[in-house]
Amino acid sequence: MTGWTYFPELLATPVPRYTSYPTAAEFGDAVGARQLDAELAVIDPDRPVSLYVHIPYCHEICWYCGCNTGAANKTQRLTGYLDTLHQEIELVAGKLGGRGNVRRIALGGGSPNAISPNQFAALLATLRAAFSAEDAQLSIELDPRSLDASWYQAIADAGVTRASLGVQTLDPKVQRSIGRLQPEELIRTAVKELRSAGIRSLNFDLMYGLPYQGLAELNATLAATIDMRPERIALFGYAHVPHLIARQRRIDGKALPDAELRFRQAEFGHKVLTHAGYDPIGFDHYARPDDLLSAAARQGQLRRNFQGFTEDGADILIGLGASAISQFPGLIVQNEKNAGRYKIRVSSGLLPATHGIVRTAEDERRRRIIEQILCDGEGDFLFEQQLLDKLQPFLERGLVTLECGRLRLPDYARPYARVIAALFDQYRQPSATRFSNAI
Repeated sequence: MTGWTYFPELLATPVPRYTSYPTAAEFGDAVGARQLDAELAVIDPDRPVSLYVHIPYCHEICWYCGCNTGAANKTQRLTGYLDTLHQEIELVAGKLGGRGNVRRIALGGGSPNAISPNQFAALLATLRAAFSAEDAQLSIELDPRSLDASWYQAIADAGVTRASLGVQTLDPKVQRSIGRLQPEELIRTAVKELRSAGIRSLNFDLMYGLPYQGLAELNATLAATIDMRPERIALFGYAHVPHLIARQRRIDGKALPDAELRFRQAEFGHKVLTHAGYDPIGFDHYARPDDLLSAAARQGQLRRNFQGFTEDGADILIGLGASAISQFPGLIVQNEKNAGRYKIRVSSGLLPATHGIVRTAEDERRRRIIEQILCDGEGDFLFEQQLLDKLQPFLERGLVTLECGRLRLPDYARPYARVIAALFDQYRQPSATRFSNAI
């Protein structure tokens, strides 16, 4: 059995993507700035630390997007946000007092290139000085529609080596249906210019399950993507939740592929990309064999955090900016989402973390199993009768095996990985409105 078999009853319940455990659904307002302050105070001087910097603005808002982002249509709004972000950087760095070894800085959004190249350079200068991070690896998410010569030069000058392009689809009709028009030639130009600017690891974000998207439309996008040779590809299933994300109400729900076609699109993408030489990473990422992400997967060192699958081994991630999430071995906290309230807290000299969760030893045990299942396709098994009962439908269909205290998923069980991982989530209650479909 090597193909993917569609078992709709096993995919019927929406489940989290598990970029953390516990998930954001479990965050509460009893945990926040005080706990973050305490964690920052005890970081070892040489402990590896990664930074994530959130820019919650875009020049154009895509209808499908579920990110915390707003329109970058007012200069004063952007400038005010960046002033506050600089203040937060100095505030957090002061709390650290020189402790921690910042090895990675990732900028995401929204679109970091919603700000100007000069503002980007100033932000990086503040980050590097505040955290003594001159040698930190830099990565950035980019909207190709608002890249120009000045931005390519800024990327080169900054020494950014990794970039992720929001491509989604190259089919014009599908693009119109989601409010994201970007000709293929624009993407090809961006790839060429980014390579010239020094980007050595390039990721394409692609989507399936979009309106008016069949296998032919998906195939054309995949073929063009393969021709442009990004090192990494993320192939996400579009999550249509207009009851949660108002902008998605502009998308024609009747034009969306049904559940089985979504499954076939994911399967088709898997076959096309692996045939082209990409290694499958987790349940929805792909990477060239010589990429560090592939190496981490082969060596059992693949991790999962708020940025998806990663080879970053740091277990401390500090989030900066409105809605950014910080993660420590025993704590997850999220900054205030509203930009206005975020500014008020930081301007008052307060850490802007407003909700989160303290992780217990049991949380850590289950987090590790969930991460193992999603990253490695196997994990330690908790021998509990209730879990065994829940696993029975997957065992009967050959989607899971249990051997010597280990749970293993064959490759053809990849589309069921999130559902199987969710069985180990002690907080999880079935929810048709809170999470996205597993495939």
